[in-house]
Amino acid sequence: MEPAVSLAVCALLFLLWIRVKGLEFVLIHQRWVFVCLFLLPLSLIFDIYYYVRARVVFRLSSAPRLHEQRVRDIQKQVREWKEQGSKTFMCTGRPGWLTVSLRVGKYKKTHKNIMINLMDILEVDTKKQIVRVEPLVTMGQVTALLTSIGWTLPVLPELDDLTVGGLIMGTGIESSSHKYGLFQHICTAYELILADGSFVRCTPSENSDLFYAVPWSCGTLGFLVTAEIRIIPAKKYVKLRFQPVRGLENICDRFSQESQRLENHFVEGLLYSLDEAVIMTGVMTDEAEPSKLNSIGSYYKPWFFKHVENYLKTNQEGLEYIPLRHYYHRHTRSIFWELQDIIPFGNNPIFRYLFGWMVPPKISLLKLTQGETLRKLYEQHHVVQDMLVPMKCMQQALLTFHNDIHVYPIWLCPFILPSQPGLVHPKGDEAEVYIDIGAYGEPRVKHFEARSCMRQLEKFVRSVHGFQMLYADCYMNREEFWEMFDGSLYHKLRDQLNCQDAFPEVYDKICKSARH
Repeated sequence: MEPAVSLAVCALLFLLWIRVKGLEFVLIHQRWVFVCLFLLPLSLIFDIYYYVRARVVFRLSSAPRLHEQRVRDIQKQVREWKEQGSKTFMCTGRPGWLTVSLRVGKYKKTHKNIMINLMDILEVDTKKQIVRVEPLVTMGQVTALLTSIGWTLPVLPELDDLTVGGLIMGTGIESSSHKYGLFQHICTAYELILADGSFVRCTPSENSDLFYAVPWSCGTLGFLVTAEIRIIPAKKYVKLRFQPVRGLENICDRFSQESQRLENHFVEGLLYSLDEAVIMTGVMTDEAEPSKLNSIGSYYKPWFFKHVENYLKTNQEGLEYIPLRHYYHRHTRSIFWELQDIIPFGNNPIFRYLFGWMVPPKISLLKLTQGETLRKLYEQHHVVQDMLVPMKCMQQALLTFHNDIHVYPIWLCPFILPSQPGLVHPKGDEAEVYIDIGAYGEPRVKHFEARSCMRQLEKFVRSVHGFQMLYADCYMNREEFWEMFDGSLYHKLRDQLNCQDAFPEVYDKICKSARH
């Protein structure tokens, strides 16, 4: 009884403190208090609920039976919108704060919201090596199910809450992308509801123009209702080798070499300064040396990027065996390294052992509770960007990142970009190796001004025929945007499918210049 009384007293004192200081003060200046006391427990409850729900639905095989009815309901909503005069654009009814993107789309308030309740895995076909899923299925759901039956996705993007729909309509990448490409390149079919309410299926051989135009279109060609994705046999562990490398030229050379070795199942780099990095290469295996087994995903373990940094500090190479699902979500607990800005002591062993089992807070809840003042502070003093540039421009790109924003660590992930139609493809007619440079954190460049610095970085990316991931703040004007992305097929499909009055153009949906 006494602990309950003590907890109640603490909660009362905290509420009184909020009353005196004001909720906005607490959310801005003492955000960790609010996150630890409220968002962590709430996030845990969300995770437990969705985990149990997903398991029950899959075991009962109820999702396939309900799927057709849910699709018909979406068609009905679209047709009703059309009958009512198509007065506004349409968008999904999913609240903006539920997305992993830090951007909150204001268009949700003015557009016709189409409710899409599609969040289940429909089928796993091991003979055809295909998993059929609805668009709101998360990577956490996928790994929990597939790894339990000995399968996995060739490209399984990092964070648990990333959805299949977001990874197709936006994009997704992982350390296996040097072999398999971006998330869109492991998809074999999409099913959509178009602007007139009709249902269409597209594959590389059936309605192929639409199949190649959908990725990166951000839901501006139709509503995704189903995706079919390749699966491959999984193994128990990832045999991961850590190589500390110093000197920018050495880093670029080593990273490029490892990215071209297809015997590496996984290639990733963490850049801790302009001339210090750890390059990691891994292969899947069913055998592990017990003394080198590291369950890095366990709640009490150090955050992965901090663990990796120790190899740099000791200047020693290392070899570890990491359980496959732990490897896939190695950056999840610390949200790469963003959580250190929210809970500064989050990697402290005491905190990890006592509260680590509740980490991380859900990004959606962080967005929901950040408030307008904090949002503007983040926008002006925080960078979350992924820029995709040709591997041959890696050294030049890292220098540009260093000079323009000076954010560390930086995530390095190679990928092969096939020469296919669509918004994103190499400049030539052949596949080309690219690198994703991910910068997440507080810029340390003097006199940082978000708009001017990011426009400068975007200009460089365009100059080397690179691309900016569209989940992040984009400052380009319309002409610059369509200089970066190939809109020929996209605009052709917009005309053919009568999307102009149904969906905003992708630029108008995501770019700050269009939204302000």
